[in-house]
Amino acid sequence: MKRAAMRGSDSVRADLHIHTTASDGRWPPERVVAEVAAHSIGLFAIADHDTTAHVAEAEALAREAGVAFMRGVEVSSCLNGDLFHILAYGFDPEAPALPSMLHDNVALSDGYNEEIIRGLIAEGCPITLHDYLAYDYDRTRGGWKPLRFLMDRGVCAGIKDYFANLVANLSVPSAQYPHPADVVAAIRESGGVPILAHPGASLRCANARESPLRHLQELGIAGLECYSQYHDLATTRFCLDWCIRHDLLVTGGSDCHGGFVGRQLGVPAVDTSDLNLGELAERIVR
Repeated sequence: MKRAAMRGSDSVRADLHIHTTASDGRWPPERVVAEVAAHSIGLFAIADHDTTAHVAEAEALAREAGVAFMRGVEVSSCLNGDLFHILAYGFDPEAPALPSMLHDNVALSDGYNEEIIRGLIAEGCPITLHDYLAYDYDRTRGGWKPLRFLMDRGVCAGIKDYFANLVANLSVPSAQYPHPADVVAAIRESGGVPILAHPGASLRCANARESPLRHLQELGIAGLECYSQYHDLATTRFCLDWCIRHDLLVTGGSDCHGGFVGRQLGVPAVDTSDLNLGELAERIVR
């Protein structure tokens, strides 16, 4: 498999999946860039959930710091009722297709979150919809609105409690995000490259991995995030082997949220020589 290193330089540490306060991370762009530099990471990407709100700022700060940067966003998608996150890299921020889809995805998430609150109220939870709608919080705490609201109201102890003891017991239909084919099309129309995020988290059953991967590949997925803190060694090897056999791109990232969920920046430790960036190498911003 042909590998693409940094042009005009030796291989560098890379982390292509970092979240900011624009979605559910704890770090604003300036903190991300400072941490990236402190960890000797030479190439990084901001990949917030369904928003590019901090991409331009991070890009400008990366240029000032002399760190290579790649535009990214993690797009929510649904296939046969299952949630898949598709990383869009190297897109044109002026192209309309992707921002339009991201706007709709945020609206879907907001509606789903509100239904969770309505469901908890119906179950007798001592909260009100009025208080929830008026609620705001310090984004450097990380997380998302209903989680922080319920924690601040003493209803929820944390993420595990939120999902296992609150959301799991509600009959609230999941948000129906767009089909992967539509996500891939929007990414390509915006000049970007679609990569399946953390396949090991999306395809937890080993026996069920190949069929959906093959289908996603047919829909236009260009590569896999093989290196991820979600993956054990066997899963990483499976993903790398799949990419080699099918001539797909290889990326890697920490999915760091600035300490919110415990994933460390720059872990797993990968260099650009470990990746197959292919067409993404031409989209690196310096």
